[in-house]
Amino acid sequence: MKRRHLFLSMVLTLTLSACAQTKFTALEQQQISIQDPTLFEQYEAFTVDFGAMRDKDYSFPLPVGKAKMGTDNNVEIETTKGDAVKAMFGGVVRLSKSISSFGNVIVVRHDNGLETVYGNNAENLVKSGDHVKAGQTIAIVGGSNGRYYCDFAIMVNGSRINPETIISLESHRLRKQTLLYEKTSSWKVKISVLRGPRLEESNTAASQWWCYPLAGAKVISGYGRRGGRSHSGVDLKTKPNDEIRAAFDGEVVFSAKYAGYGNLIRILHGNGLETYYSHNSKNLVKVGDKVKAGDVIALTGRTGRATTEHLHFETRINGKAYDPSRYFDHQKHTIREKAFHKTRNGYVVKR
Repeated sequence: MKRRHLFLSMVLTLTLSACAQTKFTALEQQQISIQDPTLFEQYEAFTVDFGAMRDKDYSFPLPVGKAKMGTDNNVEIETTKGDAVKAMFGGVVRLSKSISSFGNVIVVRHDNGLETVYGNNAENLVKSGDHVKAGQTIAIVGGSNGRYYCDFAIMVNGSRINPETIISLESHRLRKQTLLYEKTSSWKVKISVLRGPRLEESNTAASQWWCYPLAGAKVISGYGRRGGRSHSGVDLKTKPNDEIRAAFDGEVVFSAKYAGYGNLIRILHGNGLETYYSHNSKNLVKVGDKVKAGDVIALTGRTGRATTEHLHFETRINGKAYDPSRYFDHQKHTIREKAFHKTRNGYVVKR
């Protein structure tokens, strides 16, 4: 175990230290999926800190497009005719050509160990060897039968990975976390979340029994009476259309507009506990859905009686509101474990 910790402390210093190659073999310029000979040229593992990236270092390929998962970790991003396809990160164009069943396709190799694929383009605007910046227009979106879309994928060492390891398809945002890339005995690469500003709130949160509902949030209004009226929850603020996550496993019992709450979601958990999430710009779950702690259920907004985009979060037991700070530390974004006890089926709130 000590050797493992020493190994990790060594690879952490390698984050974003490599430079993308600028010359590619004939095969690399012809084939979409191909191993990257530079990836583990010096070390058998390295980390990439996506949390350290600035806003200008990242762009969703079609910022106003609507993304949905397809097969084989492929993403279809639908938009309008003539829209510009953007490079996700800075890097070097490895491949730019027309390939059967993909149409005009571009592959960009990045310093962060990833390669991004942009297919079904009406026109490619870059060629192999070109350096591109994040957000640079590299193609014009193509279409068929009146639909215009980009076939997009993320690869590591020639293998397509789940894009939601890196980005949120709902909010188009980059996940702010540190990833560890490790060489395996085969050509595939093991990728794991090593750390992040809030590891428990990343896309791995569903493996835990709890999750803070809004990563990186600050409290702008607490629980209790203020201004002559009672505030039955806590208001948490980050950015518009940020990801709201289920605090615990449960079942959605309400998902619709409701008076001053605006778009409201209620999730029923064990032992009478129910959580409320409101003022959402968009609800992403429906009544009857079973959710896990950490699942993205909505995006922050200002629907209902709200003056700014935020999440109004409530914790209720058998319909009675209790201060959410009984269950969560809002400064550290951690759970107060003493408020819960463990059963054979998991954790439930104490009554």
